[in-house]
Amino acid sequence: MVAIGLKALPLRRAKNCDLLAECDMVREGSSFNQGGGRRNMGRKSMKKSKGGESGGAAGDSYGQDGYSEYQDGSGTPHTSFLRQNVDPETAKYFSEISNVIEGAENMEERSSICGNALEETRGKEVELATDYIISHTLQSLLQGCALDQLCNFLQNCSKDFPRISMDKSGSHVAETALKSLAAHLQEGGDQSLIEVTLNDICQAIVANPVEVMTNCHGSHVLRSLLCLCKGVPLDSSDVHSKKSSAVLAQRLNLKPFRSDGSGFHGTQMGFPDMLKFLVAEILKAARKDIETLQFDQYGSLVLQTALKLLVGYEEELSHAIPVILGCKGNLIDSNAAKKLLGLMKEAAFSHLMEVILEVAPDALYTELITKVFKGSLYEMSTHYCGNFIVQALISQARSEDHVELIWKELGSRFKDLLGKGKWGVVASLLAACQKLHSHEQKCCQALTGAVSMETEPPRCIVPRILFLDNYFYCKDKSNWDWPSGARMHTMGTLILQSVFKFPSDFIHAFISSMTSLEEDHLLDTIKDSGGARVIEAFLTSDASGKQKRKLIIKLKGHFAELCVLQSGSFTVEKCFDVSSLALREVIVSEMSTVQAELSKTRQGPHLLRKLDIEGYAKRPDQWKSRQTSRESAYNDFISTFGSKETKSKYDASFTENRPKSQQEKLKDMRKEIDTHLTHNATPFLAQQSFKKSGQKRHSDGTERGSGKFTKHTMEDNAGKTKHKKRKHNA
Repeated sequence: MVAIGLKALPLRRAKNCDLLAECDMVREGSSFNQGGGRRNMGRKSMKKSKGGESGGAAGDSYGQDGYSEYQDGSGTPHTSFLRQNVDPETAKYFSEISNVIEGAENMEERSSICGNALEETRGKEVELATDYIISHTLQSLLQGCALDQLCNFLQNCSKDFPRISMDKSGSHVAETALKSLAAHLQEGGDQSLIEVTLNDICQAIVANPVEVMTNCHGSHVLRSLLCLCKGVPLDSSDVHSKKSSAVLAQRLNLKPFRSDGSGFHGTQMGFPDMLKFLVAEILKAARKDIETLQFDQYGSLVLQTALKLLVGYEEELSHAIPVILGCKGNLIDSNAAKKLLGLMKEAAFSHLMEVILEVAPDALYTELITKVFKGSLYEMSTHYCGNFIVQALISQARSEDHVELIWKELGSRFKDLLGKGKWGVVASLLAACQKLHSHEQKCCQALTGAVSMETEPPRCIVPRILFLDNYFYCKDKSNWDWPSGARMHTMGTLILQSVFKFPSDFIHAFISSMTSLEEDHLLDTIKDSGGARVIEAFLTSDASGKQKRKLIIKLKGHFAELCVLQSGSFTVEKCFDVSSLALREVIVSEMSTVQAELSKTRQGPHLLRKLDIEGYAKRPDQWKSRQTSRESAYNDFISTFGSKETKSKYDASFTENRPKSQQEKLKDMRKEIDTHLTHNATPFLAQQSFKKSGQKRHSDGTERGSGKFTKHTMEDNAGKTKHKKRKHNA
């Protein structure tokens, strides 16, 4: 055991006074980075931090002490907290401790040193935590100490925890302490001790939560505290601000909204009752200041986090949301509805409203859509902030009735919305119709009508959506043509990916347009990351195998070029999956010429292994035999264990792809002979040589000489009959 005390360390030489002088410089606001010593102490630059994060760009507006100028309802300004200078002897001690713990390799020894050093902080927690230099040492101590020592430190400074959290340096200490608590909790630490410690912290915060919420540093610490109570990782992307791409993926059904009943990935042990208490007390204290919080960037972030963490607690959400919306009771009246429509045009509140729509219970969502949004959807859709709220509203539609209400206001405005650049609203409505199987055909027809005239051929539809902005911003749309070299529109490619999820009966125009793409345009599409995903969506859609192969055949001679591209490699794999055996051989033979280059790409080793390119290069006949056996085995598995839907889907695909058995060949031959005998007076064998009896195939796998009675023709006829039935039912 190593005993470390305040007076156990010898005094350093006079040069250590320079360190204290530099501490004072930092305390006065000077930049320590300009000196020749330690730079930034391993902490991220405050200027690079995003708004709402600890050390946000708005930090300077809160003064040197890190406090906001927010005043509570009483009108009395809060007393500004001035940092107290750490006495030289204490500063010298913690400087020595920093060197000692850096050199301690034994974990037990390190823990003992950290624990003893934390004892020396008693009564000085605030001064030490808010000191720019010593706060870093304090963070190391909190990370290395035992649970009881950590809890003792937090309990000793619990009354000052809000003050520490709102300080530029102290907020990092508070964050570190909470992360250490979370780590001990997951490692099986004393749960009751942690709960008592958290309770002390929560009691201190709810005494004046609005001040902490509206502080750029305090906001982040409070969100971490909420996460700890829920049992969610403190740095979880499910809670903190998500990238717009992640939100968009959820809204377009490309990513599920909730991973499980709790709504979060990696949920850990938590304190749900304490979470409910903390949120309830925050809202209770903030009710009179809710208008301030609705517009405050940092306060809004805390409310968003609280709502996300309450997912699964319907009663608490039903109480919290009306309070946040500023309603007097739990119901939304007409006056509140009008006020909300105005608030939604403000940036801070629009983000908050998106989260409200995401987590609202079904009954409350229905009340919002009928009382607040009904009659104003198009107006909101064209607003630069409001359109994101409408996207959230549409993507969260819970029933066909909700889609019906939305469709009445927006279904006939696709062209207007696309013309005004509100692509996300159209994409969200497509995804909602597809998810709830409501208005699917009408939605596809509306999109077709928005980008083409009735007199125009379908082939123009896909190119115009791929270059959505280029087409709609073109003054002479009648003469618009494929813009070579231009980047494809992100939302346009996402819209097409959604389209190809619909049943094939509803997207004939899109399928026709896709298969009509010229070879050069098809190559441009695959070389674009978004365009490649559109091709992949088409190849995995309900379109027939014949239609898919019609597109794949255009890529002959280019598979070697495409497979080494990051986007093209995935497309080539999808082409292989849906091709006939003859086409698969073409694909692999072309790829075998670039084996060395392909092996160096990210996707290359996977393709080489899956397609067995090396095996083909050595023995093509054995490769063909293996492919036939695999397809046959997979087809048997699907017919035995697959569902009805899966069977019908794969029967169409694999029956077309696999080579015919001898028995099937004889059966087809008899049919062909009977057909010719019926239509011709001269016997069939007398007119044609036996070699042309329908057994020879084209390179795409279709049979020559028996086109009228091929598998493809029979499937097309069946598809037409099926289409008539669905059309009649619609």
